Amino acid sequence: MMLGIMIDVLMLGGLAAWIAARWDERLPRWISLVAVSVNLVIAITYCLQDSSSSLWLDELQLQWIPSLGISFHLALDGLSLLMLLLTFFLGVLAVLTSWTEIKYRVGFYHFNLLWVLAGITGVFLTMDFFLFYFFWEVMLIPMFLLIIIWGHEDRRYAGYKFFIFTQASGLLMLVAILSLYFVSGTITGTYTFDYFALLGIELPATAARWIMLGFLAAFVVKLPVVPFHSWLPDAHSQAPTAGSLILAGLLLKTGAYGLLRFIVPLFTDAAMEIAPWAMLLGVVGILYGAILAFAQTDIKRLVAYTSVSHMGFIMLGVFSFNALALQGVVMQMITHGISTGALFIIAGFLYERIHTRDLTAMGGFWAKMPFMAATALVFAMASLGLPGLGNFVAEFLTLLGSWQANKPYTILATVGLVAATVYSLRIMQRVFYGTGRASDHSLVDLNLREKFIMTALVLMIVYLGLFPQPVLRMSFTPVDSILSTQKTKAQSDAIVPDEVIVSTTLQNEQP
Repeated sequence: MMLGIMIDVLMLGGLAAWIAARWDERLPRWISLVAVSVNLVIAITYCLQDSSSSLWLDELQLQWIPSLGISFHLALDGLSLLMLLLTFFLGVLAVLTSWTEIKYRVGFYHFNLLWVLAGITGVFLTMDFFLFYFFWEVMLIPMFLLIIIWGHEDRRYAGYKFFIFTQASGLLMLVAILSLYFVSGTITGTYTFDYFALLGIELPATAARWIMLGFLAAFVVKLPVVPFHSWLPDAHSQAPTAGSLILAGLLLKTGAYGLLRFIVPLFTDAAMEIAPWAMLLGVVGILYGAILAFAQTDIKRLVAYTSVSHMGFIMLGVFSFNALALQGVVMQMITHGISTGALFIIAGFLYERIHTRDLTAMGGFWAKMPFMAATALVFAMASLGLPGLGNFVAEFLTLLGSWQANKPYTILATVGLVAATVYSLRIMQRVFYGTGRASDHSLVDLNLREKFIMTALVLMIVYLGLFPQPVLRMSFTPVDSILSTQKTKAQSDAIVPDEVIVSTTLQNEQP
């Protein structure tokens, strides 16, 4: 029952925070912190279990609407557990980041914050497509409210744009879910939304292709992939700091998770048909996002475009169809959430002090804020892929895997790493180096709470860079399971090119 409890803790904690604000506006902060911390502890206890003997660490299935084949079905494997650890770790930091930034409607703010986290938790756990769509929508409304109520000057435009993009693509996914339900039911005689029951069904090629595109629409918009990315810079620049942290660190990862969990195993043949085009979109995103990042003068828009660039590596890796690339994708999901989330937090700290996001109004801040500058340097280096930090491991594995699938695209993606060096160093140069406008502002360095937040993020990105083995080991079995269907189909279909057939060398060894 612990899987259901994690969702309940967040939803009930959100309601309690909203109600408690009537008596004291400090209570919602503490309630939120306790709720997310409890879930973080639960997730850590799963890490202590011996997971080598089975793929699934825990499972909960309760009948909900059996006449329609709908159940409350949750399951946890290594991939889900890694995503939950990231969710609750960043969730704790989101609460701490909001501690003094949010000054009005505090209870309702924390209600929305916890319900966003609850929706994300449900997406990472659910094994029923009806329930999956429910949690996909639970993520949307609270995040929309976080942007339009507590955002900046153009928050309504950014919020509605985010809502329209996400809702429209989500409706396409709903059509795909219903189509999968009826087509599979016609084939087997059993109508169900259960993931495991649908996993092994051979769909007609045309139906599989169209259903896969419906799912893909929702995932590439949420990721986001160029040209479906235009909502992201607006949402990031207008959202409160914790909203940007959750957007970059968690909501984008639900799109990547959907590609791994649903597109590759369920629609293997259809996904392999579009693989060259998907990899091309990934490469375009890497280069386009890097160029646009360099052109920005708003620091939050700059960091937002770095996310577009980094998410291109996920498209490139997922559709390379090999274990190296997929393990790189899993690492990228985690390290990007930490490094880019940290840059958004730093942007929020700067905005609290100087009340602007304009890079031309900054410069020379290192002398007055050395601790903030030092931590910003760490994450700028992580963003450009410096060895010893987590992002390097992620991008290196992804490129190694994509090289086996498509060498020209891998070479172009590597150029994106050079571009990442340019925009990452630009952040440091424009904000912290030189003389600039430091004398125009009354600057103070990070306080104890802010130092705790940044220290936790620094320790995590360094740990992942130096000791990636725990993550690779935890993701090994899920990645092997995701690829098993693809390997079987590739071995039985002579027209599949050799370069997309997964080598079994790595999969016979524990990483």
